[in-house]
Amino acid sequence: MNAPYRETSQIFQALAHPVRLQILDLLRRGEICVCHIETALQKRQAYVSQQLMQLREAGIVDCRRDGLQVYYWLKDERVSNMLTLVLGSATSGHEQLATCSCPLCSVVPLAQIS
Repeated sequence: MNAPYRETSQIFQALAHPVRLQILDLLRRGEICVCHIETALQKRQAYVSQQLMQLREAGIVDCRRDGLQVYYWLKDERVSNMLTLVLGSATSGHEQLATCSCPLCSVVPLAQIS
């Protein structure tokens, strides 16, 4: 089998799971940490990590560590384009979650400081 077909097949296999699709939909907005994904999906860390590992193995996402936080982002622009075709345009910006303790959610917006 040709490499491009194998690679594309891995992408489709990774997309064929509802939670992985939700994770990718979150990542379309930009880089986010694992704790934010856990909070947004209301799933345990171990389960989210398993799904992220599958996405990494398929070459769809990548990650970096910053202290105790691990941040993920979409690595393959083709996946973002596929999601746009199927789910529509992504909302822009980081969604702040009241119950999330990640650095981006715990930042107080400037409008609330006055």
